[in-house]
Amino acid sequence: MASKPGPLTGWPWEKLGNFKYLLLSPLVIKAVHTNFLGGQEADNISLVLLLLVATQYLHNQLWISVSRYQNARSKHQIQSKSIHFEQVDRERTWYHSLHHSQVHTNFCLFMPLYDYLYGTADKSSQTLYETSRKGRKEKVDLVYLTHATSLLSFFHLRFGFASFAAKPYSTKWYMWILWPISNAIMIFLWLFGQSFIAEKNRLNDMHLQTWVIPRYTFQYSMPSERAKINKLIEDSILEAEKKEVKVISLGLLNQSEDLNGGGELFLKRHKNLKARMVDGSTLVAAVVLNSIPSKTGEVFMCGGTSKVGSAILCLLSQRGVSIQLLTESREQLDQMKSTVPSQFQQQIIPVNSYQAGKNCKIWIVGRWVSGEDQMKAPKGALFIPFQPFPIPRTRKDCFYYSTPAMRVPANLENVHTCENWLPRRVMSAWRVGGMVHALQGWNHHECGQTMNTADINKVWEAALKHGFLPFNMSLT
Repeated sequence: MASKPGPLTGWPWEKLGNFKYLLLSPLVIKAVHTNFLGGQEADNISLVLLLLVATQYLHNQLWISVSRYQNARSKHQIQSKSIHFEQVDRERTWYHSLHHSQVHTNFCLFMPLYDYLYGTADKSSQTLYETSRKGRKEKVDLVYLTHATSLLSFFHLRFGFASFAAKPYSTKWYMWILWPISNAIMIFLWLFGQSFIAEKNRLNDMHLQTWVIPRYTFQYSMPSERAKINKLIEDSILEAEKKEVKVISLGLLNQSEDLNGGGELFLKRHKNLKARMVDGSTLVAAVVLNSIPSKTGEVFMCGGTSKVGSAILCLLSQRGVSIQLLTESREQLDQMKSTVPSQFQQQIIPVNSYQAGKNCKIWIVGRWVSGEDQMKAPKGALFIPFQPFPIPRTRKDCFYYSTPAMRVPANLENVHTCENWLPRRVMSAWRVGGMVHALQGWNHHECGQTMNTADINKVWEAALKHGFLPFNMSLT
């Protein structure tokens, strides 16, 4: 498709962007006033026109989503060229055939007879058709297992709304009209869903796929769902094993220590697993440690019971940093201190309330911190999370880093969706950790409830070597 088409090739309202929908406002006002507010005689024509427009958009989106889903999962692709954000910004409809790649042929998409009559049919059309029908065996080196977050996040996948998925995830006021559809999708996935392919990427000779476990964040906290979720993850791991995948990377809550021991459950069940299991936590710890200003002498830390928290606690204490550690019990404190060499344990100062961090400029948080608790931090404090989900940014006089993430190399292809709330071409450290593991060709598993702190610097250096860059987005 031409990036600068000539005159009369677009609708008169095209330059209005999303404001073009305001052209429908007279119809909306009239239909609501006459049909629902007891105005003059009911105007069924306006109401019918609005319903037709809504039905058309729904119908179009349905087929667009189905075609994109097929493109994501199918081996019968016509084109294997990458799509990038610039193309999404320019075009509302994609995923390309000879009509787009050979712009002087195949003009009559649905009436090819005329192309044959006038000699504009591409000579390779029949060969391309036969090749695409046969399909091609796909090589998959890495599978990243993630899951949906909120109900509306389903539309943030690549086969949802392209323009929505190409921006960091955030709920808009007008998205409320999709709630009925979102609930219907959630119920369907809960009853019949299996993991599915949402995205394909390529980095040099390495082929990556993102698979989605058909569950939402709130379901991971339901005890009745844990066995079912683990079964879905396990089935996905075994399917990846059949495809001879080299690395399986667990994202978001799929590697929760409460759910499956950070993936250790699956290694115990399948001791001969050839694929390497990676949770990316080593790189997460490295990202957080390299986000802390070098001259920091004191930090306030909460949520440090995870293996990432324990690793951060251990290495900060060895740097001579004084750590005010929020703990809920003596047993929890003893457990966390046991990961720190005895000569550095005096750096850990146990506290039992957020008020204790009122003078600390650096807050390292590994769990949800409410707006009320954030008010205990001093003005100008920096919040550095090491959990998968962001905390609410309630303080305008403080700074917030994003969840642990890195910028991806320029040669990572087919990146045209944002990963959850992260900006373009920025991916979570959990996801990047799996990529680094595969690129390095490491032959060990990186999951479970313990971490070798000696590997943290090695993984960080490896990530930088492969072109991944630090990302510390600070917002006030």
